[in-house]
Amino acid sequence: VQLQASGGGLVQAGGSLRLSCAASGRTFSRAVMGWFRQSPGKEREFVARIGWSGGPTYYVDSVKGRFTISRDNAKNTVYLQMNSLKPEDTAVYYCAADRFGWSSEPREYEYWGQGTQVTVSS
Repeated sequence: VQLQASGGGLVQAGGSLRLSCAASGRTFSRAVMGWFRQSPGKEREFVARIGWSGGPTYYVDSVKGRFTISRDNAKNTVYLQMNSLKPEDTAVYYCAADRFGWSSEPREYEYWGQGTQVTVSS
C-alpha cells in the first residue's frame, strides 16, 4: 500500500481543513486507516482511526467532537475533516494503514504517507 496525504495548509483558529489520503494497492479496503500527527520535539501522536468498512471510528480525546474520520473505499481514500481548529492542532499530519489490528500505536501501522503540514494561527 502506498499512501499520499494532502490538504494541509495555514488556517486561523476556529477554521476548518479537510485532509485526504489517497491509497494505492488492493489491501486498502481491508486495512484499518489511521491519522497521526507530530509537532517539533514531540512524539508522533494518534489522532483517529477507522475500520475497513467505514466503522467503527475512534478518536483521541483532544479532537473528539471537532474531527471526523471517514473513508471511501471506491476511491481508495480516507479523509480527516477538522473543524474548530486550535493552535495546538498545529503539526505534520500522517495517514497510515494497519492490515491486521485495531491500534492507536504508530508501531502497529505498516504503511505511512509522507505527511502534510497543518498550521493553525491564533
